[in-house]
Amino acid sequence: MLLSARSPELGQALSRARKAGLHHLLLDGTLIRVDRIKANRPYFSGKHHMHGMNIQVIPSPDGTILWTSGALPGKTHDVSAARIWGIVRALEQAGLITLADNAYPGPKVASAS
Repeated sequence: MLLSARSPELGQALSRARKAGLHHLLLDGTLIRVDRIKANRPYFSGKHHMHGMNIQVIPSPDGTILWTSGALPGKTHDVSAARIWGIVRALEQAGLITLADNAYPGPKVASAS
């Protein structure tokens, strides 16, 4: 996917955020709608009632996108996607407080629900 191909590595993005003086970041998953495909089961999101791909996004507080994950099937829950990409661990190691919804665990992740 073009977004993840152009995105820096997660560790590089977090390092740049720290060097830029950012004290907190945001984290959220989004479903990018796709056309139905032959093997559609993994791409159907029951939550959104459509076919799509789960993308994890880390923007700065002003909304500038710092990092995007690769695409996972739409049925993938955000917490599973975060585990697959190692997001929570990387944020903890970087020492950055992150605002996220209740789907994401971790002591450095604050709930914004």
